[in-house]
Amino acid sequence: MQKSSARALFFAQGIGVATARGIVDFEMTRSLRPALRPVETVLVPDARYGRVLLLRDTEGIAEGTVSIPPALVPVVARFTGERTCEEIAVEVSREIGVPVDIGTVSRAADVLEDALFLDGPAYRTAREAVVRRFATSKTRAASHAGGAYLSEPTELRAYLDTECLAKGRGGDGPVAPRDKRIVALVSPHIDPWRGAVGYGHAYATLARDLSPAADTFIVFGTSHAPMREPFALCRKGFETPLGTMDPDEDAIDAIAQASGFDAYADEINHKREHSIEFQVLFLRHVLGARPARIVPILAGLGEPQASKGDPTRDARALRFLEAVQKVIHGHGERAILVAGADMAHVGPRFGDPRPLDAPARDRLADTDRQSLAHAAEGDALGFWTHVARDLDTRRVCGLAPIYSLVQVMPRAARGELLHYEQTVDADDGSIVSHAALGFYA
Repeated sequence: MQKSSARALFFAQGIGVATARGIVDFEMTRSLRPALRPVETVLVPDARYGRVLLLRDTEGIAEGTVSIPPALVPVVARFTGERTCEEIAVEVSREIGVPVDIGTVSRAADVLEDALFLDGPAYRTAREAVVRRFATSKTRAASHAGGAYLSEPTELRAYLDTECLAKGRGGDGPVAPRDKRIVALVSPHIDPWRGAVGYGHAYATLARDLSPAADTFIVFGTSHAPMREPFALCRKGFETPLGTMDPDEDAIDAIAQASGFDAYADEINHKREHSIEFQVLFLRHVLGARPARIVPILAGLGEPQASKGDPTRDARALRFLEAVQKVIHGHGERAILVAGADMAHVGPRFGDPRPLDAPARDRLADTDRQSLAHAAEGDALGFWTHVARDLDTRRVCGLAPIYSLVQVMPRAARGELLHYEQTVDADDGSIVSHAALGFYA
């Protein structure tokens, strides 16, 4: 949940758009080639238009969101940097059978540029400033506190205890004997409101089966923003309303030096990414005053995901994960792996024509569980292959962090499914599925 306000592209007389800039010199903008940045897009309910396309900046440069009504989607979809505003107006007019003038296209581009959603001088200037501030900060702020979870410490502790941990104690799957040592954990990264029970199963189990020696938590998260490199480290403490988790700087430096690429090239992606933030929040809570440090790693693995190829053939990714393994071996029982990773994203919110019916939901659960079974058996490549084959339709955003965790954990470790859940959107029936797995040596 964003704490900043949203902008909207509003209609008048069928097609039109409001702009913060007011009057535009259309002769100057006629030849512009607007280019939408890589941003998150989801369909959300809207009282006026039924549904609108919501744009969110997962990179953390634009503070707000933009809502695009259906009739303007064909315009914004052509903001690829390849067409001029005039060419877009002609193409859209031909496609929808309604005249669209260049002013409409230009004003839409202006709104998106003002909101920093277009690639151009305004965005680049803003990005340089944000990157500079983040680079010089000693800590990474709790950017989702007060939105995705409570910000007041006493209320937050009470919520985490009663609504999460209390409902997750023991799990709803096989319970590991207490003489087993947990070495790795897969947890949801959906917001703690909707994922309360799943987080409860994950972190109640971790708290129960954690070695007394454990003091270093290597946390893999999904990067919802595009990445240039396969992984991104962050050498900062992570703030939470319950206190800051300090970084294990020696471990982070060792991984960075051995990785063979600039492991900080995408560090800015950590600024607003929630997949690690939520894990750190629960870790800080269950650990209490116990000394502990984190190694925050965003997993992208963009090229293998795009090609659906074998990630072990990516030399840079392999070298990075070997560096993580070396840290794990050096720390012994002190090192615990965590992956903040959701599973499927299906339904109208994610671009599907309709929500899943009951039989389709059962099939989704079966497929998710088959994927998770590969992970539980320590079969990292089997997990990757099973998920990659329907990645375009199941949209498992936890592919890279779960694969990475299984790839680097102790080879003798095996996982147990603690919880599986499909969170269903009350408005349109869209589903985010997520799971909790504990891995034991």
